[in-house]
Amino acid sequence: MSDEDVKDVDSPETEVAPAASETPAPETSAAEAPAPPPPAPVDPNAPAKPEVDDESPMDWYILKVAFNREDSIAEALRKKVRMEDMGEFFGDIVVPSEDVATFTRDGKRRVSKRKLLPGYIMVYMSINDDTWFLVREVGGISDFTGSAGKPMPMEPEDVERFVNRPAVDDEDETPIKTAIPFKVGDRVRVKEGNFENQEGEVDVVDEANGRVTVIINIFGRSVPMELDHWQVEPL
Repeated sequence: MSDEDVKDVDSPETEVAPAASETPAPETSAAEAPAPPPPAPVDPNAPAKPEVDDESPMDWYILKVAFNREDSIAEALRKKVRMEDMGEFFGDIVVPSEDVATFTRDGKRRVSKRKLLPGYIMVYMSINDDTWFLVREVGGISDFTGSAGKPMPMEPEDVERFVNRPAVDDEDETPIKTAIPFKVGDRVRVKEGNFENQEGEVDVVDEANGRVTVIINIFGRSVPMELDHWQVEPL
């Protein structure tokens, strides 16, 4: 056997299969990708978000709240501010009130608080997206006062009238109003005393002393009678 015959046997021409790594991977269809979550539902009745920046100045604003829940809602807002660590954007939260005196049947005088604006509280704060949403998340708060959903700061004279009220240190020096449910001209009936069941008209209301003067007709004459306000009732 010649050398050429040996070379032909030892070196056969064969086809080499492509490596597995060279096989192209099938392309993933875009339709097979997970779908994004649906957008959150939008409340059509929700007020518009205010167009403000994060550096708006602090000012006094009025919030509409549930009637007869002013104190608890104000405390809930204070707690929310602390929990969210947003005290730098909030100042005082106030339920406007004044001291009034009431008298018991035995003449004892009691001083209590009377709300000046039932259904509202006042907040010293900076308006931005975060503070606006924080306020709106507190139960019992319906909205800021303003127009077109835009919170409007209080007028300076209203701040003086409802917020910066003078403190009363000595009630003997500063008369405290009495919660008298009558006004001049009201028709009333005397509930007890020498003129029980007599009817008359309120002529004077003395809030400092809790008394009213009633014009009563006695023997054909109009006579003014000064009575404790709890001694009469409306007709």
